[in-house]
Amino acid sequence: MTASTLDPHAALVVIDLQKGIVAYATAHPADQVVACARALAEAFRRHALPVVLVNVSGGAPGRTERPRNLRDLPADWAELVPELNRQPQDHVVTKRTWGAFTGTGLDAYLKAQGVTQIVLAGIATSIGVESTARQAHELGYHVTLAIDAMTDMSAEAHANSVARIFPRLGETGSTGEIIDLLDTHG
Repeated sequence: MTASTLDPHAALVVIDLQKGIVAYATAHPADQVVACARALAEAFRRHALPVVLVNVSGGAPGRTERPRNLRDLPADWAELVPELNRQPQDHVVTKRTWGAFTGTGLDAYLKAQGVTQIVLAGIATSIGVESTARQAHELGYHVTLAIDAMTDMSAEAHANSVARIFPRLGETGSTGEIIDLLDTHG
């Protein structure tokens, strides 16, 4: 479903646009994703709506078949990209799992701000973005996904999330459509 409305108390949540993640090879150019996320952040700030910048540092403690060697990551791997133009009023969340709500206090922060809807952007579509969207939906938030402000390391995984998962969790739209909704109703 195309994005139809934004609640008066919406927040932007940007997932893992950090130096280490944007350096990966992605299905869609990461610089374009970052540019769209920045445009969204600027629009949300202009309307005095919360902007949440999420990074990942570490991983959940459970066993997996895929080994993790976090010791070999560069020191600035988890730093948010400067193109997001982080502002003092932005809320920063560091997560250690795929989803931004687990163990971070994000839900409490959003509820304290009166937020009823989140707009999601970031990398990777099928991991951090989808996990956060699922958690937000389960917590009762309205979810809107900015499709051109996200990508994945796998084109197939990105397409699967967009076509099969996201329509069950909320509405999708382009950065331009979401900004138009903000400017029209904000």
